[in-house]
Amino acid sequence: MKVPFLDLDAQYKSIKSEVLASIEEVLDSKQFIQGEYCDKFAKDFLAVHGGEYGVGCSNGTSAITIALRALGIGRGDEVITVANTFFATVEAIAEVGAKTILVDCDPETYNIDTTQIETVINNKTKAIIPVHLYGNPANMTEVMRIANKHGLKVIEDTAQAHLATHKGQAVATFGDAGTFSFYPGKNLGAYGDAGFVLTRTEELNKLVTMHLNHGRTKKYEHDFMAGNYRMDAIQAAVLSIKTKYISDWTNSRREVAKKYDNALAEKGFKTIKVNNDDQCSYHLYVVEVSNRDEVMSHLKNSGISTGIHYPVPMHLQPACKELGYKEGDFPHAERAADRIVSLPIFPEMSAEQQSYTIEKFLEIASR
Repeated sequence: MKVPFLDLDAQYKSIKSEVLASIEEVLDSKQFIQGEYCDKFAKDFLAVHGGEYGVGCSNGTSAITIALRALGIGRGDEVITVANTFFATVEAIAEVGAKTILVDCDPETYNIDTTQIETVINNKTKAIIPVHLYGNPANMTEVMRIANKHGLKVIEDTAQAHLATHKGQAVATFGDAGTFSFYPGKNLGAYGDAGFVLTRTEELNKLVTMHLNHGRTKKYEHDFMAGNYRMDAIQAAVLSIKTKYISDWTNSRREVAKKYDNALAEKGFKTIKVNNDDQCSYHLYVVEVSNRDEVMSHLKNSGISTGIHYPVPMHLQPACKELGYKEGDFPHAERAADRIVSLPIFPEMSAEQQSYTIEKFLEIASR
């Protein structure tokens, strides 16, 4: 049996006629950049995910960059984030000229260890970027308590957490801004690159909108130096179609994750801990093993695709040498990076595919 890591083909076939019709509509309109299709998607997405203000942009990385710039974060400032994230989080901080300050992750949730945040705050600290890794909500109650106490801005990196909630409230709606990626493999994925910045205030939304479009208020008038991070209307149209189904797809992911939990937890394997009153959107399903190479090889030979998200923490990345960290500085992130393996998870996953994956995993995996 073949089990893909993600079955984009099955998803596409289920909505193909709607997608092709929406693309044709955009082509007929000749409105290829921003415009009514991007505006419609923004409204559609906010209605489903939660939040009052937001605007689409070119990708998830630019979304963080735009949010930082709109909040006035730049050269000489420090931004706190977690060591076990995707490179784009720290890349965006560097892009605006700020310095990344890392803390370790919580070994159970894989999210930022909030007990470490205050230990690295100083007079240069301007913002915190918690990452809702794997779709699991970070402890935003504690992040916001710390941020409010110290007068810091908060940008939630929500690239993997569409429709996740913390204590009944949508992630990305706690901080000053929340950023999303709609990379094709995400839970809500475009057919190319696309991103989104959700903001808590209308004023910040206006600034974000200017920062993604050359700093302009009207054609050929520019208030400040910015950039070009505009959204493609074809991607917006595709995403509007997919937004109609994202709630059902997310519920299906949660059912798959529940079955994995039931099968693996009873065998003693460590999986993602979701805090009480939180809902994870399970962009990825991660489990720890002590013999990862063997597990991945065995599953590959059995026709099952797997992944590692992510094998190298930020403090050990060659591009981050100047931050001054060394091996051993963030032991929880390092231990996770050595042990985690991502199993297949997607809304269309059949019971047979999942049972087969679990069977083959348990044949070889060691705690």
